[in-house]
Amino acid sequence: MSPKSVPKSKNLIEIKPQRGLQFVDFKEILKYKEILYFYIIKDIKIRYKQTVLGGLWIMIQPLMAMVVFSLFFGKWGKIPSDGVPYPIFCFAALVPWNYFSKAVSNSATSLVSSSALISKVYFPRVIIPFSPIFAGLIDFVFAFLILLGMMVFFQVSPTIMIIFIPFLIVLMMAIAGGVGMILSALNAKYRDVAYIMTFLIQTWMFISPVIYPTSMMPERYHLIYALNPMTGIIEGFRSVLLGTIPFPYHLLLVSIIVSLILIVIGTVYFKKMEIYLTDVL
Repeated sequence: MSPKSVPKSKNLIEIKPQRGLQFVDFKEILKYKEILYFYIIKDIKIRYKQTVLGGLWIMIQPLMAMVVFSLFFGKWGKIPSDGVPYPIFCFAALVPWNYFSKAVSNSATSLVSSSALISKVYFPRVIIPFSPIFAGLIDFVFAFLILLGMMVFFQVSPTIMIIFIPFLIVLMMAIAGGVGMILSALNAKYRDVAYIMTFLIQTWMFISPVIYPTSMMPERYHLIYALNPMTGIIEGFRSVLLGTIPFPYHLLLVSIIVSLILIVIGTVYFKKMEIYLTDVL
């Protein structure tokens, strides 16, 4: 039977290759939202599966990092903390940073770990690197609640600019999504990416204002430093919650521009690589 003689059906979906620059089709993602939900739930379930402490690691990991950083960099290193106690100064940065680092790391390896399903069933492949971006919000919420408790303990009040917290969270997710798409596509083709992820994330942390304030940098370098999009996010969290500095409009403006560039590059490169995924995985 020739292709032209195949009877048409309402349930028949024809998949055609697309040409030119391609971006994420959010309408298509909505059609396959059940798969996105499945991956989000799966990521949450397996993260602490067969662990002794289970979900307690959500709280233990950032708290232990805060203790170590407070001891080495705060007490012994005498790093300034913009007028607030160093533990809460550090923890306010660790909350968005831990979310970003875990989301990017899990997103980067997501395609390889899902290779069996990719080769058998069609669905928008971008769902896979997107799922850790949403699943990581569970850890973020618990860490954020701990931060609020620390603010009460240290008697630190948020500023009126706390209304920008949802904006900072969305921008943080956008940055993680852009980087995650790029790295996941690269890791599918070049498995070396998985081996350098730890080094990349650690280096990125030290060039971000996690353990030190942006005020330590000479002011003439602030614009260049802001090219790291996490600079604006971290200082934004500290500003609205701890009042360490005035709301960093200039830093966040650069973060927005960089995040848009990352998303465009990430979606275009991912869509370009998508047609080869079944061959390289």
